[in-house]
Amino acid sequence: MRFPLRSSSFAGGPSSRRRGFTLLEIMIALAILSLLIGLAVTNLDNIFGDAQASTARLFVRESIKLPLTSYRIKMMDYPSTAEGLQALITAPSGKADQWTGPYFADNKVPLDPWGEPYGYRYPGVKNKTGYDIFSKGPDKAEGTADDIGNW
Repeated sequence: MRFPLRSSSFAGGPSSRRRGFTLLEIMIALAILSLLIGLAVTNLDNIFGDAQASTARLFVRESIKLPLTSYRIKMMDYPSTAEGLQALITAPSGKADQWTGPYFADNKVPLDPWGEPYGYRYPGVKNKTGYDIFSKGPDKAEGTADDIGNW
């Protein structure tokens, strides 16, 4: 049995002509794409800056609580300002018999998102009944408006 072939299925038939994109349409699409990429690149600092501040805020308000509380349970008090967060990694002098650390999983005191050590005070200046822990923020200067603390 033979099936008749339509004339449009041949290479020269009317339905085989496809309309492609014109050079103007491609140029407009590239211009729009480059504008979007330009906006994304200029706002990249704001996007990552907010993420860094959120990371520091999460550490000083939540992540440090467990290691400091574990230390306090074993040692009967938080580390002093002089001992600092290093007391969570190595036993303070004269307290090695009570110390059961390290209290951080990777045996090092974490740095803030800007590569600086977190500040620590006990007793706290801002938290009179507890400890102060803070990041100096993006300007890396203590006591400025961009500081991020647990107060």
